[in-house]
Amino acid sequence: MWELIWPILLVVGANTFYNICAKSTPVDINAFASLSIAYFTAMILGIIMFFITDSPLKLTTELAKANWTSVVLGISIVALEFGYISIYRAGWKIGEASLVANIILACVLLLVGLLLYKEALSLRQIVGLIICGLGLFLIGK
Repeated sequence: MWELIWPILLVVGANTFYNICAKSTPVDINAFASLSIAYFTAMILGIIMFFITDSPLKLTTELAKANWTSVVLGISIVALEFGYISIYRAGWKIGEASLVANIILACVLLLVGLLLYKEALSLRQIVGLIICGLGLFLIGK
């Protein structure tokens, strides 16, 4: 059971700090300068964690296994983080911005699962989509 719970707790905890940091990024710093510092830190931590979890001799072998997804993931992450910094600079409240973005994301990912991965869409998920739409409507009022 713990193996199912700890990753969710990690995502929630990290996402909490992520949004606090995105909202607290100084308005007078270029967002991409701030992101460069963040990614330099992430790169160093990633390398350290690789060396802790695997043999340093395997680094080139592991890098050779990478494909387009690593590059597109990097682009996606920069776009995501720039988007959040921009959301907060535009004046969104921390409690609403992430909620709205994640509701829309959940709805989009249900459709992605249906169209790209041939996942089934249940009646419960359809009702959830409708409730999410209603929630977005209520937040927007």
